[in-house]
Amino acid sequence: MQNLAPIALFVYNRPEHTRRTISYLQKNLLADESRLFIFSDAPKTEDDKAKVEQVRNFIKDVSGFKSAKIIERKENLGLANSIISGVTQLVAEYGKIIVFEDDLLSSPHTLEYFNEGLNRYAKEEKVMHIGAYMYELADKKLPETFFWRAATSWGWATWGRAWNHFEDDVDVLLNQFDKQKTDQFSINGTMNFWKQLTGFKAGKNNSWAIRWYASIFLKGGLTLNPSTSLIQNIGNDGSGVHSNKEDMYQVRIGRAAIKQFPTEIKENPQAYAAIKNFLKNRKGTLLQRGVRFVAQLRVKYLVKK
Repeated sequence: MQNLAPIALFVYNRPEHTRRTISYLQKNLLADESRLFIFSDAPKTEDDKAKVEQVRNFIKDVSGFKSAKIIERKENLGLANSIISGVTQLVAEYGKIIVFEDDLLSSPHTLEYFNEGLNRYAKEEKVMHIGAYMYELADKKLPETFFWRAATSWGWATWGRAWNHFEDDVDVLLNQFDKQKTDQFSINGTMNFWKQLTGFKAGKNNSWAIRWYASIFLKGGLTLNPSTSLIQNIGNDGSGVHSNKEDMYQVRIGRAAIKQFPTEIKENPQAYAAIKNFLKNRKGTLLQRGVRFVAQLRVKYLVKK
């Protein structure tokens, strides 16, 4: 496979998560033919300095890729601005990109999947995003890959032609929604995507991902996804700046190579129904919700201590 997409890895202050993420990436087929760019954000506080330095010391010796370039930020950009600027930089140079954060374990076939998808749909304007993570869906009869509307941010890829439509101004995005679009955007109210978007406006989160999904949605774009996840997120342990301790999004990583890709460029209704069912029931019973809430409080309390 020629003309492979560059890999952008965004790291901060979690040396063990970073080590595991890179270890799994190194085991990917095509890793040794891929260019890796590691964006290391500067510490936000004095307390973060030591961990950031540990991460930076570790990534200096990364091998197993065609090349590895480290971009050390001199000032703290925060995750959102770091990703937006890094992606913009690389798609301008390479026309496409694969994006990882520092808490994602990948299948040995994840890079193959990304590059195959990027090549297959390079000229399909409607296809704007490729995600590698997928929920643990109950429907086991789904095709290996499918299109649907929402963009997952735990391991993804895109093209410069699609990223050009990224709108970072939340007011521009919000002004394009009506009641019907809000319902469709939120998967008929089963996921809090709209709350995330309005939450960004209110300063309650700093998500680049919700603005990216909104940008895709408002352009009528589609995202390519595997029915069995090629990514496991290990950041939902309370260690991340933007993550809680929870297990509802835990999955088993698919070990097989992806062979099937959709030929029809439209949302798969069977996949939509399966994802909607997962989202509707993901929080479980009242007891399960209570146990999860207590666990999250404990993590927040321990972090503060």
